Amino acid sequence: MDIQLKRGVVEICVLAAMLKGETYGYQLIKDIEPHIEISESTLYPILKRLETSGCLTVRSAEHNGRLRKYYSISYEGMEKIKEFLCNWDSIMKTYKFIKGEYEDAKR
Repeated sequence: MDIQLKRGVVEICVLAAMLKGETYGYQLIKDIEPHIEISESTLYPILKRLETSGCLTVRSAEHNGRLRKYYSISYEGMEKIKEFLCNWDSIMKTYKFIKGEYEDAKR
């Protein structure tokens, strides 16, 4: 998958995984991995970007003697998911066009 396309999809997956409620990094990986490959080195820069863009909020709390960051989706994050879903029909039309042209070229 194209790296830019995958990055956008992973960002939406991260936000979608927060729809259940506040969560933390390791739990996000566990929730997302069955659907798309993601590692800690991919997740944490995405979380930082989403925080910087206002799509999520972060708080720190002690857990088992260590400080853990908890992430929650914000209104802007909800809007980002909504925009992604609205654009998906257009993306699928483009996908079908590309696939059709590719299949025709192979014949």
